[in-house]
Amino acid sequence: MRKILASAFAASAALALAACGSTEDASADAEADTVEMPADEALAPVTEEPVEAPVAEPTAEDTTAADANAAADEAGAAAAAAAADVAAEAAAASEETTQ
Repeated sequence: MRKILASAFAASAALALAACGSTEDASADAEADTVEMPADEALAPVTEEPVEAPVAEPTAEDTTAADANAAADEAGAAAAAAAADVAAEAAAASEETTQ
């Protein structure tokens, strides 16, 4: 039963793929006019002069990002200091319990 279903599925898939193709004239070769046109355009000489890129000035977003980075650095330093305080308190508490 499974072999019959598998072969029926394969046949229907093959027919579906065959139906998707266009068979107007399969023996015709690709024409050079349509294939090589983009290449010819790419090889055309450049007649325009390059222009200078405008220099970007810092914007409010750039300064906001710098302020945010500074605030994040300060928060990180404060968290590290708090963690060091907690570690010192834990060490002191463990020394008191062992004595």
